[in-house]
Amino acid sequence: MRVVGHLLQRVVRGTGFNDLLKSVASLIAGILVVPLFIGYKLASLALTSERVFSGFSQLVSLWPGMTGAYLRRAFYSFVLPTCGGDCWISFGTVFSHGSACIGRSTYIGVGCMLGKVTLEDDVLLGSHVSIINGNRQHGIERLDIPIREQPGEYPRVTIGRDTWIGDRSIVMANVGKHCVIGAGSVVTKPIPDYAIAFGNPARIVRFRTDTTEATLNEQ
Repeated sequence: MRVVGHLLQRVVRGTGFNDLLKSVASLIAGILVVPLFIGYKLASLALTSERVFSGFSQLVSLWPGMTGAYLRRAFYSFVLPTCGGDCWISFGTVFSHGSACIGRSTYIGVGCMLGKVTLEDDVLLGSHVSIINGNRQHGIERLDIPIREQPGEYPRVTIGRDTWIGDRSIVMANVGKHCVIGAGSVVTKPIPDYAIAFGNPARIVRFRTDTTEATLNEQ
């Protein structure tokens, strides 16, 4: 009901016809996913919450088109700690952890795979971006125990506000605010604010606050 109330407030505050249509669509989507949310809560009573969340995330990822995007946002507004009311979660995107947080005006492209992540406001993720929880998820030190049974580390990964991550990138560490990560990059170490980085492993080529190179290119 908290989500429905929030959506109703957005309808009342709409400043234009397009805003009104979007608010009404969000409200309808919120109502439509209520039965699914109830099923999710019931399933959580019988199975581990992580397995239930992963399965439902895979299910809702298959809803196509704009309708699917609205329904996904409504569902995640119920089940995630934070889900921006105007975020966009595209077809095929799957979350593996129920503690993921999605900021306002965040865009998530087609086919993304996201773990225990925090996407701050205005983040842009291209298609098929993977954000995984570090590069030590499996222990490999012992040879007498299968890798799958060795303990690993799963730190939360945060993508800072107004950062753009290009298509098919793999991110294993925090990325700061106002960054640009080139398509196909593999981020293995933290990236500071305002950095532009690309490659495998991703390396910083310059900072957005440094206008020297941009000025030279324009001359």
